[in-house]
Amino acid sequence: MSQQTLAQIAVQLESENSKDRMLALAALRNVPPEDAVPLIQKVLDDENLQIRSMAVFALGIKPTPDCYPILVRILENDPDYGIRADAAGALGYLEDLRAFEPLSRAFYEDTDWLVRFSAAVALGNLKDPRAHDILVAALDSEEVVLHQAAIAAIGEIKDVSALDQILRFAQAEDWLVRQRLAEALGNLPSDKSKSALQYLEKDGNSNVSASATISLKRLAEQM
Repeated sequence: MSQQTLAQIAVQLESENSKDRMLALAALRNVPPEDAVPLIQKVLDDENLQIRSMAVFALGIKPTPDCYPILVRILENDPDYGIRADAAGALGYLEDLRAFEPLSRAFYEDTDWLVRFSAAVALGNLKDPRAHDILVAALDSEEVVLHQAAIAAIGEIKDVSALDQILRFAQAEDWLVRQRLAEALGNLPSDKSKSALQYLEKDGNSNVSASATISLKRLAEQM
């Protein structure tokens, strides 16, 4: 992208019209990270919450050395729980293993379930086996969405040692929990996974049964 166009985006990001700023932020989609991130930073403290959310997300998909410390600062200090959750998600997209510690703290210490949910999902994206204890703890949460996130993340990190803990959700009332289980089991090759998937293939919810069928095929390629 030409310097002239980048300059135009920079000017548009300072427009008083929030729609202009949003369009300018969207225009950075195809801009290289090293050019995009300095411009994204212009709207990280925008008065419009949607623009701030877009900017935080953008840092996760435009990785530069500046992105990690900025996202950690937002995760740990921003007063808005939605923005903290966005920061957790963006740290997962960076796939920077340094994020394990701040994401772990967010899971244990943040009082909002959405932030804890995003932290659990992000830990799965990191594919770091150290997340085992956190994800197993999330399975005992009162929030069903945390069960979904933890089960999916256990599948992402291929944590076979957590298999027994997630199998208890095979008859969970929430079908999304059962679907996440069916998807995760496809990454956890064992006879127990195969048996559970054969059971989930008969689930009354078509999404769950379809996911189980796909995972059984995946298991067959691994076992």
